[in-house]
Amino acid sequence: MKIAFIGLGNMGSGMAANLVKAGHEVNAFDLSEAATAAARDNGCATFASAAEACEGVDAVVSMLPNGAIVKYVYTADVIGKAPAGVILLDCSTIDVATAREVIAEAEGAGYEMVDAPVSGGIAAADAGTLTFMVGGTESAFNRAKPVLEAMGKAVIHAGDAGNGQAVKICNNMLLAIHMIGTAEAFAMAQKLGLDPQTFFDISSVSSGQNWSMSNYCPVPGVGPQSPSDNDYQGGFASALMLKDLTLAMDAAETSGSNTPLGKHAQELYKAFAQENGELDFSAIIKTL
Repeated sequence: MKIAFIGLGNMGSGMAANLVKAGHEVNAFDLSEAATAAARDNGCATFASAAEACEGVDAVVSMLPNGAIVKYVYTADVIGKAPAGVILLDCSTIDVATAREVIAEAEGAGYEMVDAPVSGGIAAADAGTLTFMVGGTESAFNRAKPVLEAMGKAVIHAGDAGNGQAVKICNNMLLAIHMIGTAEAFAMAQKLGLDPQTFFDISSVSSGQNWSMSNYCPVPGVGPQSPSDNDYQGGFASALMLKDLTLAMDAAETSGSNTPLGKHAQELYKAFAQENGELDFSAIIKTL
């Protein structure tokens, strides 16, 4: 299959490389010359514009920073430029309303399209072990699934257009809340004289167990390897967690949802990310 891939940042670079490894022919585009050069090294053909990359392809995949850019790229460079009827897959994390708007415009022009945000971070993008949360029609999901399976370990249909984004922001709001709570518990345990490893050994098999503790512990040297063991470098940047929390709070407002813990998590990450946005989100423990 020939696939256009638009957006070769930290996530998109590994995703495009895995499509090549799976045997697909990848037409890549990014505004960054360094990202474009890396894509060529990974076996992608590169193009001077997104519209050129979309010529003659069977599918288009995008991984872009925000909803405004997604809307611009699809309306200016993909819809009407990619061959009629190809499957379109946006893997960016954006607001639900924009995802639904872009998909509706694509469908009006005769394309099938899904929103398919990811979970797993840079390491999973490079390893091809991402989880995709997919919104769109059953037909569009079935067409998108083989493309997504080349980049991930799990591809799950969340329902109608925009539902992939809805799952992503709800999930990451919960993740932020769990991480802050886990960090608070470890900080208090140490101040009460508990050894962090002992607290982990007990709590990770007790009622306080959660993913942030068992798989992504914010305390160095405790639990499986995580960014805390690398001075909080790599992983999922606090600035990106703040972005997702902001999307979640916008969605809470428009849907009339009451999310007091989500709002507090947003406030904490907003303050932390001002000077530590590049650090993994588990580094929030530094504030405690």
